[in-house]
Amino acid sequence: MLDVTALLIAVFVIAVSASIISRKLFWREFEKLPGLVPLPFIGSAYVAFFVKREDRVRKFDELAAKLGPIFRAWIGPYPVVMIQKPEHMEKVLSSSELIDKAAVYSFLYPWLGEGLLTSSGSKWHMHRKMITPAFHFRILDNFVDIFAENGKVLVEKLKPKADGKTFDIYPFITSCALDIICETAMGTSVNAQHETQSAYVNAIYRISALTIERMLNPWLYPEFIFKRSRTGKEFYNQLHVLHGFTKKVISERKAVRKTNGGQVKEAQEDDVGSKRRVAFLDMLLEASEDGHKLNDQELQEEVDTFMFEGHDTTSVGMLWVLVLLGHHPGIQEKVFAELDDIFRDDPNRRPTTHDLNNMKYLEMVIKEALRLYPSVPGIGRRATKEVEIGGYKIPEGCTITLNIRNTHRDPDYWPDPDRFDPDNFLQERVQGRHPFAYVPFSAGPRNCIGQKFAILEEKAVLSYVLRNFRVETVDRLEDLKLNGEFLLRPMNAVNFRLWPR
Repeated sequence: MLDVTALLIAVFVIAVSASIISRKLFWREFEKLPGLVPLPFIGSAYVAFFVKREDRVRKFDELAAKLGPIFRAWIGPYPVVMIQKPEHMEKVLSSSELIDKAAVYSFLYPWLGEGLLTSSGSKWHMHRKMITPAFHFRILDNFVDIFAENGKVLVEKLKPKADGKTFDIYPFITSCALDIICETAMGTSVNAQHETQSAYVNAIYRISALTIERMLNPWLYPEFIFKRSRTGKEFYNQLHVLHGFTKKVISERKAVRKTNGGQVKEAQEDDVGSKRRVAFLDMLLEASEDGHKLNDQELQEEVDTFMFEGHDTTSVGMLWVLVLLGHHPGIQEKVFAELDDIFRDDPNRRPTTHDLNNMKYLEMVIKEALRLYPSVPGIGRRATKEVEIGGYKIPEGCTITLNIRNTHRDPDYWPDPDRFDPDNFLQERVQGRHPFAYVPFSAGPRNCIGQKFAILEEKAVLSYVLRNFRVETVDRLEDLKLNGEFLLRPMNAVNFRLWPR
């Protein structure tokens, strides 16, 4: 028995030693970067094991301050380089070669397939070229009515809450954003603001949570184990609902186009009398028929990607605007004064594209909220070749994590970086700033294709809320625990008070 034990110990020691030696030899240049001492098999991921989930953003900030602005980490056996200086961000984001997403994005493949977010190479280039015209400002103009209609519904839902009592506003905003994205992406409404029992709505909420749960539990990484786990079984059940819904919508839209000779007319009424506008899906179908054939699976991947990227990101963006305005009544009143000036002739009318373009100060507020609380706090790229960043050679095969949140609070580029100051986006300040010091929608060839859509949506919805209510945030900013998994959101509900204007 002792001989067997001794043999197992010897094998373990040899394996650990071999792991350390091979890592040091192969990753010699990588090891020159500052970083924590890695342990065999788990690397430097042990840091997260001893920190509560709600404290991980704070802990990462401490490590970035201590080791940054560029440092290394080992997530198990995988080498990761963390960067945050604008000049380092530019090196990666402006590259036409460093466009492959990090391995962590593979957790989204079952849901999104190879849509714009997750694809690479020739497929990404072809789809990006095909989809870009769908976000031209003339096309976005068609969506303004959808933004407005749902913003008006949101106000009606909030009116019973405007009694000065505390409540959580986030579920209301999330439902509004979901209704908007469904109608603009697929041309169909799921009535998330009215129906709480929709299978599709519930599936959207659950699939995001289950994806994050997998990310946080390394034993769920292997697909073989994940599919047989409780989390994996629920994930694929919800995925069946999501994909079933999208496939049905694609089939219906193709049938309508065939009936109408290849077109879906704007504001056409369907068989139940509700208006069906030209949607993102219709533009894909039209582009596909114009010599760029997309099969049904590729259509589904792009629509699902649009749903994923255009739902939670905008809802959490609007939440942070309200959180910050609820703490800064003077700035909130400046926003209201601008809106009052725009809508003076009729305070209750729907905003037009012209109105939204005139909301200059509200746009500055939205941008400043995205600076302090970027919806996507970090992104990951895979180094497909050796690249030099900050005087260090980053080997091919590394994951490069771009810490957007810390870039936005770099004191070299943002005076008093933790202060909420919309004047940071006055034209004279913007002109003298490094172009990669502010990248809430990424930048370069792989920037977010829907950023204009997002800003217009937030302006439309927030203008409805702020025209009708005075907002107060009850919780102190310093007391809010942050969750930085995929999106940057409060870990717990934020308490608000509303009063009618």
